[in-house]
Amino acid sequence: MSAPPPLRRSRWLRPVMPGSRVTRLELFFDLIFVFAFLNVAGLVSAEVTTQAVLSGVVVLALLWWCWTTFATLGNLVRADYGLLPMFGLGVMAAAFVLAIAIPQAFLNQPDDLTGPVVFAVAYLVLRALTLAAFLYALSAAGRSRRQLMLISLPAALAAVLVGLAASVSRWVPAEAVLDVRLGLWAAALLVEYSVGLFLPYTRWAVASAGHWAERHSLIVIIALGEAVISLGLGPGRFDRLALTTTVITGSVLGVALLATLWWLHFDTLLPSVEQAMHGTRGPERITLARDVFSYLHFVAIVGIVGTALGLKLVLEAVAMPEAEPLPWPAVTILYGGVALYLLAGVAVAARTFRRLRATTLIAAVVVGLLAVPAAALTPLVALAVLVSVCGALVVIQRFSAADARARIKASVHAEERAVEVAASEWRRQHL
Repeated sequence: MSAPPPLRRSRWLRPVMPGSRVTRLELFFDLIFVFAFLNVAGLVSAEVTTQAVLSGVVVLALLWWCWTTFATLGNLVRADYGLLPMFGLGVMAAAFVLAIAIPQAFLNQPDDLTGPVVFAVAYLVLRALTLAAFLYALSAAGRSRRQLMLISLPAALAAVLVGLAASVSRWVPAEAVLDVRLGLWAAALLVEYSVGLFLPYTRWAVASAGHWAERHSLIVIIALGEAVISLGLGPGRFDRLALTTTVITGSVLGVALLATLWWLHFDTLLPSVEQAMHGTRGPERITLARDVFSYLHFVAIVGIVGTALGLKLVLEAVAMPEAEPLPWPAVTILYGGVALYLLAGVAVAARTFRRLRATTLIAAVVVGLLAVPAAALTPLVALAVLVSVCGALVVIQRFSAADARARIKASVHAEERAVEVAASEWRRQHL
């Protein structure tokens, strides 16, 4: 496959170069998206049912695709140059409205605007802004009409499905509204994600592997940080969390759990995947970027959101006057979120290196199996067991693959030193 035509420079667009990194403006935009990700917990926590969990996953998947489209745009043209900041601010505003409408995305509340309609309109505005900017940048790169249609037609079909979902109460019986609306959103989700299958045929390319990997690593870091904030805010059932030994212990264990999740993703896994991206050329880089980052990182985000919701439910149980075993839905969400996060790491390594991370896979299975007895434990004990398993996995990975870890760290540090030397030399000559 030939290389894509270069993007022409203009006063409105500046192409991303191979050495480009994430801009501060992109990081600012991502804060709104992560707020929207974690606000999905409000959709699920009111009544933890299978339907509520499915609704949350569908909304989260649609939000993720909006974000990944915007991240793809930032890998094509700089987000802090020309017209792109204005598009970005519009995307932020639409994403924020979308976030606050999430708890009413499927059912309307009395005395409010029609929640499903507000949610649908905000989503369509968000997608329209990102798609318009994306198509404009691709047009400037000289892409053919056929290539542009491959990108835009799925989005147009998804928009029709979203519009039908917003108006479903007008043409189906009241008792079927929620199921039909959820089905239409799920169909829109499948259509949106099908775009990734066409990327190799649109001559799309990852202009900067470093930017692509860093953008996805930052969204995971922000999500983990927002989970800590969510834990600190506590459950919405109380005006405040009582300052008791059990609440403090639960909070510390929650932070420890999130810290282990951070280590498992960022110590060696992500640096090695980024190095693999730099070393991959041609069509394989496109599919690797799509599979590992656009698809599998979404699974990690779902795991983080599930863990954050589970920790909220644990603190809610801990704050109650009498300590009782965790409700089964809370155990399922907390342990399931961590297990899903671990499985995402296994899948990322398998897709990138064709190698199975056996210890992580075993830990994920152990976490899943422990969810059954954990339902009979008190909340603090159930959380402590989960922290112990993840902490043990950190220790095992730290010492069982010490040589591989040392090689990865040495490679990362060598690259950092080379970049610092080059930057220092340029500044010495020009500043």
